[in-house]
Amino acid sequence: MTLYVDIGVNLTNKSLMRDLDSVIHRARDAGVEHMVVTGTHLKESAKAIQLCEQYPQTLVCTAGVHPHHASDWHASSEDSLRELATHASVRAIGETGLDFNRNYSPREAQIEVFHRQLNIAASIKKPVFTHQRDAHQEFVSIIREHRDSLAKVVIHCFTDTRSALLDYLDLDCHIGITGWICDERRGLDLQQLVKLIPDNRLMVETDAPYLLPRNLPTKPVNRINEPAYLPHILHTIAYHQNKTVSQLANECLNTSRQFFDI
Repeated sequence: MTLYVDIGVNLTNKSLMRDLDSVIHRARDAGVEHMVVTGTHLKESAKAIQLCEQYPQTLVCTAGVHPHHASDWHASSEDSLRELATHASVRAIGETGLDFNRNYSPREAQIEVFHRQLNIAASIKKPVFTHQRDAHQEFVSIIREHRDSLAKVVIHCFTDTRSALLDYLDLDCHIGITGWICDERRGLDLQQLVKLIPDNRLMVETDAPYLLPRNLPTKPVNRINEPAYLPHILHTIAYHQNKTVSQLANECLNTSRQFFDI
């Protein structure tokens, strides 16, 4: 059976939590051997750890504060995040970064909290799971400033330009590709850009329950994305990279295991 790792799934989201056992069983039946549960703020990161303790053979997680929640960072947040990161299931710091598209938190707060989390990741030698939307220049400048002290960095849900991709690859970052590539409207540029990603830098994710692949042959009535659809995303990437599914799956599996120490 072909095996996969979903490096970004929001399993603490209520739309997945309401039938979590079934979600995980469907994923396992599809060959998704491990899932990385995304921590988007401190409470959700704690919930992610609890899920990992419930399903230790299948789940690991990240712990961090998404830029949307940067305004929630307070004096004790750094100590709290460091404590969360001591749990064995936490394999990366994040989701952290910059989102200048929605600006749910002020940009100044996003930048400060991003710096703080990168410093934490560097000090405890854990990888970083990052988010960037409409903020490339500021984002890449901050990554460049910290890069020498960071172990590994993945750009989660990459959907940006060719120049942005080359910037990240020049900084030895990994690239996470989601079902965005399955979108015949928005994903056309990404379908070309995946050809530029080296074999040992590409990882695949669903970002479930978001970003349901538009080209699924049979879409769920509830329109909820699940880790079980990860193989479909990888098949789409393989097509655009002109690779066999088995070749790409093995490459992504090995890269993901190494990055998240699975």
